[in-house]
Amino acid sequence: MKAFRLLSFTILCAIVPHLLADAPAGAETPAPASSTAPADNAGAADNAGSNASSTAARTADEARLTTAAAAAVASRSLAAPRAPDLLEHLVDVVLELFDVKSSGNTPTHYIIAALFMVGAFLLRRVVTTVIFGLLKRWAAKTETTLDDKLFPALEGPVAALISVVGTVAALKVLKLSETSDRAVGYASTVVFSLVFFWMLLRAFNAVLDHAHEVATEKQLGIAAFMPWIKKSLLVIFVVFGVLMIAQSLGADVKAFLAGLGIGGLAFALAAQDTIANVFGSVVVAIDQPFKLGEYVKVGSHEGTVEDIGLRSTRLRTPARTLITVPNKTMASESINNLSRMPQRRVDQSLGLTYATTPDKMEAVLGDLRALIEAEPGVAKDFVVVRFSSFGAYSLDIQVIYFTADPDFRKHMVLRERLNLGFMRAVEARGLSFAFPTQSLQFEGEIARQLVARYPGTPAGHKAD
Repeated sequence: MKAFRLLSFTILCAIVPHLLADAPAGAETPAPASSTAPADNAGAADNAGSNASSTAARTADEARLTTAAAAAVASRSLAAPRAPDLLEHLVDVVLELFDVKSSGNTPTHYIIAALFMVGAFLLRRVVTTVIFGLLKRWAAKTETTLDDKLFPALEGPVAALISVVGTVAALKVLKLSETSDRAVGYASTVVFSLVFFWMLLRAFNAVLDHAHEVATEKQLGIAAFMPWIKKSLLVIFVVFGVLMIAQSLGADVKAFLAGLGIGGLAFALAAQDTIANVFGSVVVAIDQPFKLGEYVKVGSHEGTVEDIGLRSTRLRTPARTLITVPNKTMASESINNLSRMPQRRVDQSLGLTYATTPDKMEAVLGDLRALIEAEPGVAKDFVVVRFSSFGAYSLDIQVIYFTADPDFRKHMVLRERLNLGFMRAVEARGLSFAFPTQSLQFEGEIARQLVARYPGTPAGHKAD
């Protein structure tokens, strides 16, 4: 291991000064051919014909050179995309350092290629073990948890990037054929783009996870919608990355998008319900009428919200069944969120018998009112206990109050406690609750027959 480190340090010390220097200049322009010495003045007239022939020959040579140059430019325009300039410069510096000028592959080429691979492996180990180890220890000391998620997410892509750089550099050292070099160029473009977008995707995912965690800790309403927001943004990011890679390979992305505009119309018509549900989810995310765990009533459906998706929302009903409601319905229907009630209203009617006297009615009303006002679980700002009406078989007392805690279980416990108190108060006054009764009065022939059959029954007796 020490030998590898020493070798890497030696190569690095030799390469860095060359990297810091200016990039090597382009190929020198070949010096023009030396002009032929002028002929003697005495023989100029005699050689006029030969000079004309030489001029025509030079013109033909220049035309051939121009054609060759044009062909070379055209071939370069059709060549594969080049690796990053820094990588090309690095390979050129190393070859110049080892004084490698041969046009074919020599043992030196393979040795340099192997050194690039070994150097990439060593650099990868150093970065992942030493540098990222320091970054993780530093992140553990900070208050925020974003860096705790970000550095582990970037470790894999950075290691892959170093491996790709070493592999491409090793291939660039070797003198490959034109077809192989073109294949390496396209492959390096795709791989570099994939690693780059993988790095961005991992970082983006870590940021979204951190945002979800913060929203959950602070109990923000958007926390319930973060899972599908994350999915939507990741899909958009991946589509954008694929289009960018395709464009870097020379694909006509604009024509493809224009074609999608025509095909998208047919797709939108075929999937209009799905699109309506997606827009419904956006409306629900913006308005935030409910969140996970809340009890809501939407149209004829009611239950506890268990999941909020991109297409639908799932409710767990009181019967423990699961209802899937499309988000289009959630956006168009009225949503009654029972979990967000600050108080629960109680409106009930008590019926006393018609044997109740006015004085006893007034006394029992005071007893009922005192019971409600003495209950600590009742909101004291609105309490109604009134003799409301004469019913068909009872004297009706209207009782209205609000429980301070909206929790359903506590609400039912409080109602039970007060109802028992109402029964004791009515019983203490010697009164009784009325129940449905019906009186029948017999007259005429029916009454006479009853008297004849039951001699002890007076005519016109009311049978209850």
